[in-house]
Amino acid sequence: MMIPATQIRAGTLVIYNGELHRVHGMVHKTPGNLRGFVQVKMRNLRNGSMTEHRFGSTDRVEKASLDEKEMEYLYSDSAGHHFMDQGNYDQITLSDEVIGEQMKYLLPNTVIHVDFYEENPVGIELPNTVNLKVTETSPGMKGATASASYKPAILETGLEVMVPQFIEAGTTVKIDTRDDSYLERA
Repeated sequence: MMIPATQIRAGTLVIYNGELHRVHGMVHKTPGNLRGFVQVKMRNLRNGSMTEHRFGSTDRVEKASLDEKEMEYLYSDSAGHHFMDQGNYDQITLSDEVIGEQMKYLLPNTVIHVDFYEENPVGIELPNTVNLKVTETSPGMKGATASASYKPAILETGLEVMVPQFIEAGTTVKIDTRDDSYLERA
């Protein structure tokens, strides 16, 4: 499937020079009277090398066609992160390179979608929101209004987010996985 270069996002899997690449970062620039372009930083999933490429904003890029399976996150150890297929109970292990920063949203027994390309697992898709418990935060300031000030809180997975003053340790909160923002108490 071909998509415009301007629709590339971090985490997208694209076919570039005949090889599968995961996009790690992109910047869309439109300098003054010149043509716009998209600067993309991506990793080759076969050999692990990082590449940067500049696509014109009118260029089209081949997005990798993926198969998706529903899998349950079981646990992590020195070998990697272990997932079980909900359909046939097969288990797979994914490395830190495949999952990256997304581990900070996963608790054991969480069911997510794992992306496969030609029968090989290449990444995971997180839900837009997750519920996590606050393990550590400073006490709220007296008289602070809920909307005016935020304080840092550390969640049970180690993720640090900004939460309103009234949130205390032990509270479960809903977090947006797209931008690490606090949404509400769960």
